[in-house]
Amino acid sequence: MPRSVNVVASRRRRKKILKLTRGNFGARANVYTIAKNTYEKGLLHAYIQRKMKKRNFRALWIARINAAVRGFNMSYSEFIGKIAKKDIKLNRKVLADLAMNNPKAFEAVVNSVK
Repeated sequence: MPRSVNVVASRRRRKKILKLTRGNFGARANVYTIAKNTYEKGLLHAYIQRKMKKRNFRALWIARINAAVRGFNMSYSEFIGKIAKKDIKLNRKVLADLAMNNPKAFEAVVNSVK
């Protein structure tokens, strides 16, 4: 009895990876083993960058809040400390948005903690 191998499933599996790596240069797009490595590394980078995106946005918000608060003769750390003491429940994302798009509202928040 001849050996039975599921060629249909194997080919489908390989074609799926090759389709996902289309657009890469040279063997990274058309040699299965190399394409598989490329695809897996891409997934790893995507995972890492989803974490980095959160870090980068938080740093951006902090920089924006700091720049806005400096106009009121206060540092970022002072401002955050006073907000925590007054128990104002605004996160950095909202504060940065207020500082950029609604300076009057941000000024009201700063004056309430002074």
